[in-house]
Amino acid sequence: MERVESKVSLVLDAPEEEREEQPWDGWLLVVVCALLGLGLVMIFSASSITAQWQHNDSTFFLKRQLLFLLAAFALMYAGLRIDYRWYQRAVYPILGVTLALLVIVAMSGLTANNATRWIRVGGMTFQPGEWTKIAMAMVLAYSVTKKGEQVKSFTVGIVPHLAIVGLVVGLLMLQPDFGTSVLLLSMMFAVLFVAGTRISYILLALVCSSAAAYHLISSSPYRMKRVMAFLDPWAHQGDIAYQVTESMMAIGSGGIVGQGLGDGLGKLGFVPELETDFIGTAIAQELGFAGVVLIVVLYLLLVWRGIRIALAATDNFGKYLAFALTFLFGLQAAINLAVISGLVPTKGLTLPFISYGGSSLLCSMFGIGILLSISRCASDEWKSKRAEKDREREALRWERKRERIMMRRLEERR
Repeated sequence: MERVESKVSLVLDAPEEEREEQPWDGWLLVVVCALLGLGLVMIFSASSITAQWQHNDSTFFLKRQLLFLLAAFALMYAGLRIDYRWYQRAVYPILGVTLALLVIVAMSGLTANNATRWIRVGGMTFQPGEWTKIAMAMVLAYSVTKKGEQVKSFTVGIVPHLAIVGLVVGLLMLQPDFGTSVLLLSMMFAVLFVAGTRISYILLALVCSSAAAYHLISSSPYRMKRVMAFLDPWAHQGDIAYQVTESMMAIGSGGIVGQGLGDGLGKLGFVPELETDFIGTAIAQELGFAGVVLIVVLYLLLVWRGIRIALAATDNFGKYLAFALTFLFGLQAAINLAVISGLVPTKGLTLPFISYGGSSLLCSMFGIGILLSISRCASDEWKSKRAEKDREREALRWERKRERIMMRRLEERR
């Protein structure tokens, strides 16, 4: 074990061009490709009729998603090739660009469905809130790494992080984007927890954040209506809870094995936004409970590989960044599936790697590229332990063989 630690130390101390890179985590990429493949199939199934009505082309949304996917793989490759340690040096420009994008959205963003979350880039739209998730993962990982043991104190561990995340959340709430705000606050508390901040401080900050969230909800009639619709959706089935109630009925109609791929009725206009935020409903209706179990297993595998990368990272920044990104993907998937089931109020969050949409797919795949970059520079502790056990077993086998030879020679002398 000492030899392994010395090798890891040599790798960390070596110049960047001389570092020995490990193969990137292929299983993580396999899981992501499985989610992407399932997403393409379900996007076509959920959107074909709508695309035919609106664009006279049943494959309109599928074609656009394929173009997004090509660009997403290019971004993933860029994230893989860039040494993730570079983000430590660029964290302040990254934060500045992120804040500038959110300010631009607040001042001159595009509005759709009573939310101003997009800006126009060329002939396409982009949602800066998706990039904000990745950027804040970098910022938090850098901050807790830089503060070290001081992160355990309230003034260093809680106050500055709550201030910067609070600023970002404030800009997001101008859109408004409550779902991304919840994700960022949850990620902040999770990163602080694994970094060693006292639980009592985190609970105190959580109580303060909850009080602020209560004020934001109670001061907005629209948000209060959504809360009431969540508490009693069937009483609001004809208006604000229409989407959720239709989603729950569609999920129930899927049964164990579903109605069959392409045979779901939600695509006929019963469930709005079926190919985006509510694509999980299409999966449940057409593939049934078995399909839901499949995607849950895939997301659990993604989280497992991400946590494994975080544990194997050779530096604290890599550990915290890998954990933050993994937490984002896992929590967003969990919230989305909870929303379509009526377990939490609607948040406007996509199902990562499956839902239709360019901004979410591009940023999520870039995040996967960063995870793969961290895995390339990680020390495979499990592989080292297995190799060490193999050497011990081999040495024991030779020792037993030597003992048998010695016993045989003793018997011959007698």
